[in-house]
Order: sequence, then C-alpha cells, then structure tokens
Amino acid sequence: MANRRRGEVPLDLGGQRYTLCLTLGALAELEDALRAPDLAGLAERFAAGRLSARDLVALLGAALRGGGHDLDDRAVAELPLAGGFAAMTEALGAALVAAFGEDGSRP
Repeated sequence: MANRRRGEVPLDLGGQRYTLCLTLGALAELEDALRAPDLAGLAERFAAGRLSARDLVALLGAALRGGGHDLDDRAVAELPLAGGFAAMTEALGAALVAAFGEDGSRP
C-alpha cells in the first residue's frame, strides 16, 4: 500500500497494483538517463511538459524501482497501458509533485 507521506503514489496497470516513488536514487538515475546536469535541470525538463515516450519509460522505471519494484526499463516498456495511460501520467505527475513541489521549480 502506498504511503503518501513518504512520497509514494499508487498505480494500477494491467490489473496489477504498483507503487511509484521518486527516491534520491531514482532522481539520480533520471539525471543520468535524461542527461540532466542537476536536479534543477531535471525539474525544468519535467515542468516544460514535453516528454518523449523514452522519457516516460525512464521516469516510470525509476519511480517503480524507487517504489520497490524490480523492473528494468525493457520490462517497464512492455507494461500494458490499455486504458491506463491517463492513470500512469496522473500518477507520475503526483510522484513529481511529491519530489519537487507543486510548481516543479524547487528540487
């Protein structure tokens, strides 16, 4: 069960319940994967709202691993999104808000 006080966000995909959490390790992973120079650069990138599918796989994968799920990016890319794309983007948005704050400008 997701603990919102710890920044955990629930997500249901393909009939399976997941927990997303952008831990410090997950954020470091994202900096590397998205070639962001620092947390402020990462926050600016997400605040711009222009993400590729590859960005979403990296973000979802890092958040899933931060939430305790042992999935590599290939497994994340194969998760079923039928009917779950809106739920996924909403959950990722909530995880970003938990990590960066409401306006996305403060790491």
